[in-house]
Amino acid sequence: MDMLLQTVLQGALLGGLYCLFALGLSLMYGVMRLTNTAQGDFILLGSFTAIAVIAGLKILAPENMWLPLLLSPLLLIVAFGFGYVLQRQVLNKVLGKDPLPSLVVTFGLSIVIQNLLLEVFSADPRSIESAGLNTASLQIPGGITLGVLPVLILFLAITTTFGLQWMFNHTALGRGFRAVSDDLEIAQLMGLNAKRLYAYATGIAFMLITMAGVLQGMRTTVSPSDGPMLLLFAFEAVIIGGMGSFWGTLAGALLLGMTQQIGFRFDPGWGIWFGHIVFLLLLLVRPQGLFPKTVG
Repeated sequence: MDMLLQTVLQGALLGGLYCLFALGLSLMYGVMRLTNTAQGDFILLGSFTAIAVIAGLKILAPENMWLPLLLSPLLLIVAFGFGYVLQRQVLNKVLGKDPLPSLVVTFGLSIVIQNLLLEVFSADPRSIESAGLNTASLQIPGGITLGVLPVLILFLAITTTFGLQWMFNHTALGRGFRAVSDDLEIAQLMGLNAKRLYAYATGIAFMLITMAGVLQGMRTTVSPSDGPMLLLFAFEAVIIGGMGSFWGTLAGALLLGMTQQIGFRFDPGWGIWFGHIVFLLLLLVRPQGLFPKTVG
């Protein structure tokens, strides 16, 4: 029984990370019906940007190990600006009823980012120093040990999901997002600037992407070729939960993480495969996802 509980808890902790991978994807699709096929590579871009910033800070202030964590808000602000500009200057030009142009553009961005990271950082795996946070653990009743960082990641995933849903339900910005998602033409006739709202949504999505990238780099090693794998995990979580549903994304990510952990219990090579099998089965049985509703 303790082993089953340990497996479920570890799966939930892994699912929290997958949720952070997927929330930006869910947000962009929910607001503008854009599937970002470069999601995994943008996550890695966030990871390697943090690695480069921390390396520079170690040269400037080698005695302050907590300075990188203190500068995390600044990194999120930069990520918002990057996403805002990318949407206004690139993605807005390919949005429309035909999804193919946006898929082609984001796929092209994926290739560019992969090759850029390989050129700058090489193919060697790297990680983000976390002042021992990635190895710290805590004991819960029953002799079960949980990592402090995974618990923190799950907490961030739940609070971020709640925050996004609250924003969409209780703020003017969220109501604008819902309006352009439900009926773009009517929203524009009512005076809403769809391009600006899309840019805000992409900026917020890139804050989530960067946070996921930093936490991924803190939890494990990352390499420039990991992008497609991270995209697959994010995509599976979103599809399982329901495209555009924040709470569905969280539920899908938790289910995916638990399924993989069950597979790992049988054989170390079966975990990822188990997750793919459950994804395919749910796609056949319930293609609309567990919670088929959009953010609007």
